[in-house]
Amino acid sequence: MGERSRVVILRELLPAGRELLSDRFEVSSLGLDAGWQQMLAAAAGADGLVTDLTFAVDGELLDAAGPQLKVVANFGVGYDNVDLAACAERGVAVTNTPDALTNATAELALTLAMAAARDLPGAEKDLREGRWQGWDPARWRGFELSGATIGVVGAGRIGGRFMELVAGFGGERIYTSRQPKPELEARFGAERVGLDDLLRRSDLVSLHLPGTPETRHLIDGRALGLMKPTAVLVNTGRGTLVDSKALILALEEDRIGAAGLDVFEGEPNFDPGFLTTPRVALAPHIGSATYRSRDEMSRLVAANVIAVLEGREPPNPVT
Repeated sequence: MGERSRVVILRELLPAGRELLSDRFEVSSLGLDAGWQQMLAAAAGADGLVTDLTFAVDGELLDAAGPQLKVVANFGVGYDNVDLAACAERGVAVTNTPDALTNATAELALTLAMAAARDLPGAEKDLREGRWQGWDPARWRGFELSGATIGVVGAGRIGGRFMELVAGFGGERIYTSRQPKPELEARFGAERVGLDDLLRRSDLVSLHLPGTPETRHLIDGRALGLMKPTAVLVNTGRGTLVDSKALILALEEDRIGAAGLDVFEGEPNFDPGFLTTPRVALAPHIGSATYRSRDEMSRLVAANVIAVLEGREPPNPVT
């Protein structure tokens, strides 16, 4: 029996996937506190690398692994942390984990939308800190989503599922997408429009785009200026989609109604202004954080690595 292939998990992989890999390969895992130099050293001689969005998969890491490296299996649907050109130059396959997190992320987008619209974080903070003095008809008033015009920016898997989840609110559904989505238009009466039109018309804007140079600060000061003063902005895509300082200013000056954010520029760092900004619901990038989703993502990571190292097409190829 030949020597087993070596797979290095550069941070962490849940047992649902790690056990599948350990059945077939020599597997090592560095843990969540792994630093860059530790990753470079551990990658040497690996046939497969399990990566995630918290660090860059670049030429330095690929060269540290060596010419025998066959696959980079990214834990997540996004892969903006991976230098695809560098992988292609070295003949390294790149995979991701779509579908497994679609429902979980869409549900969190809806959760943030409703929490932000009703200023649940502000009301809870007042309750916890003893400022609730009884019923007040003028306090903690928010916005209703029933009958609202809901705009979806990026109507892919997650954006389409979000549109399905909000269908029960009634109102209009509008979306932006590179390509028309006839199924969404037929099922929900959705209308494809340009971004500026969507921002002007929507009571709720939900962002579901990847982080790329083209989408960086898609929602900037100008874009926020197009939105209704009562509109709610939700971002479960990538933190780079939104200009943080412009959003904080818009909220502080009451130029938009509220915001719900699961992603931030420079994670895990984020603009501290969000901690004191009114009418904003915050979450620490937990879009896929359900038992079902994270376990399935882990299994997909393993399935991708196994397929490539056994000479087959992976279930979820990026390149």
